[in-house]
Amino acid sequence: MAKYVVFHGRGIVKGYCKAEALVSAKPISFLGDVDPVTGKIIEKRHDLYGESIKDKVLCFPHGHGSTVGSYVLYSLAKKGLAPKAIINYKADPVIVVGAVIANIPMVDQIDIGKIRSGDLVEVNASKGTVKILKSAEG
Repeated sequence: MAKYVVFHGRGIVKGYCKAEALVSAKPISFLGDVDPVTGKIIEKRHDLYGESIKDKVLCFPHGHGSTVGSYVLYSLAKKGLAPKAIINYKADPVIVVGAVIANIPMVDQIDIGKIRSGDLVEVNASKGTVKILKSAEG
């Protein structure tokens, strides 16, 4: 039987998905850090610069920036460019509102430092759980 690493946090926006993780050590602002046309990180000093958030489980400590970021996240979802789920260490109201209106599963109170970009993760935001199904390292 396979052994998975499971994290228990707080489900914020209910939902479920299985996808590849994209992990950042830095906060993200959807207004300014993310290109609303391509869904790529465009902030040059960001550790995910040039990466696409589309269809990823986007893991980052917390959000920052303008409330317009909530609408940008919603707009990305309408264009099919949004992440499949969001995992934060600490939920920020701007990110929460964006996830709610875009219907993106969201969990917080998770130690994102234990998740690596490329890991296959399962997010069950209804239960507040995040499970690493397959490590990026093999």
